[in-house]
Order: sequence, then C-alpha cells, then structure tokens
Amino acid sequence: MVETARMSVEQRFAQALATLAQRNDRGALAALRRGLGKPPGTAPEMFPFVAPHLPRNASPLLERACYLVAALFALHPSSWETPKPGDLSTNLGASFAVLAQRSTNRQGVTRRFLHLLLAHEEELADHLRHAVSLLKSQSVPVDWAQLLWDVQRWSSDDRRVQRQWARAYYERLPSGEEVNDAEP
Repeated sequence: MVETARMSVEQRFAQALATLAQRNDRGALAALRRGLGKPPGTAPEMFPFVAPHLPRNASPLLERACYLVAALFALHPSSWETPKPGDLSTNLGASFAVLAQRSTNRQGVTRRFLHLLLAHEEELADHLRHAVSLLKSQSVPVDWAQLLWDVQRWSSDDRRVQRQWARAYYERLPSGEEVNDAEP
C-alpha cells in the first residue's frame, strides 16, 4: 500500500471509499447511493462520508467530482487490483474493453461507450451512472481514483481523457474485432 502522505487526493479519496466497502458499511454505501441521479453534492446523506475526505482548499470542480464518484462507487464498489497511479490501462475505457470481451453484444457495448465519450459535462453524471450499472452487471472493476481524476478533466479543450479512454478500449480488443458500424 502506498504511504498516505505520498498519495494523491484521488488515491486517498478512493482508499476512503474502499474502506467503507471493506468494512461492509451498508449504511454508508446506502447514504452514498442516495446521491445517484441528483446534482453532485446535493444529497445531505452523503456529507458525513465525503466532506471529511475533501482537502481544505478543494475546488468546486474537485468537490463535485468527489460526490459524483462516491455515489457511483456505492453503486458498484469493485476496484481494479492495486492499480499504479496514472495507469491508463485501468481507466474506464479499459473497464469497457473487459465488458466488451465478456459481452455477446460487442456492438452494443461499443455504441454505449461512444455515447459516453461524446457526453457533455452536464450529462456526464447520467452517462456514468448507466455505464457503472452496466459494468456492475458483468462484475467489471473500476479504477475509482483514475475516474475521479478523469471526471475533473472531462471538459478539457484537448479532450485528453476521452482519447485515453478510447485508446485503452481499442487496444484491449482482440485484433480484427473493432466495431466499424457503431455510430453514436
């Protein structure tokens, strides 16, 4: 385990969420799930489990991302085994690639993934909720620290997050299995 002082904000937050799941704190997870479908940070039941883990100088963007990711985590508290910081091979694109490999409907998975990549910031929470539900249905893990990092950078002009997710997705698919007719 990485020493706490050397961990990023995202890693510390994901570790705090993982601790709730490891303790099987069903009450805390239920409180966090109450944030699903609501604007991030507007479900007061979440405050005791999120607010203590926010840095004192947290930007509004980081704060909203933490509330969103906490609610999504509570929906599907399954994480990649010991991802390395910044390891793009465990980003949400990689999770979707695992889902596509397990699915009998790869075109449908690819279509859903492409819709997610096209989501505007104000639609992202809904798209992620559906994506995480889909991943949960096939027991596909999520790198929660990486997702928290990515959500904060979703609206970057260079669309780096979306390109990284796409790369992780398509690199993991076996050769010749790319879906060419998956128009969003």
